[in-house]
Amino acid sequence: MAGKDDLLTRSAIDDALAELPDWRYRQGGLVTVYKCPTSAAALELIAAVGRIAEQQNHHPDLDWRYNRVFVRYTSHDAGSEVTQRDIRAATSASEAAAEAGAVSEPALSDG
Repeated sequence: MAGKDDLLTRSAIDDALAELPDWRYRQGGLVTVYKCPTSAAALELIAAVGRIAEQQNHHPDLDWRYNRVFVRYTSHDAGSEVTQRDIRAATSASEAAAEAGAVSEPALSDG
């Protein structure tokens, strides 16, 4: 469980995002969109992110739209702010997406 002491500053978030080109900081969370080769591949990516969530005990908000998976990480137990757990989870999700052949489209998360 995270607490207020685990919150990352905006500067720390920006530093972490420099290493996570798939992700953006929006409205208190880390967000991205992955475009998968097929709808079935999108479901496989969702399953992979689900396994990561169970392993790390940190669960994202997910939205599936045909071959796109929208992902948002925030630490609800830390006031819905970004913590190191979000960075770790986003890193793992990016690795899973690369293995699934997904391409990041983080600009789609802007709207």
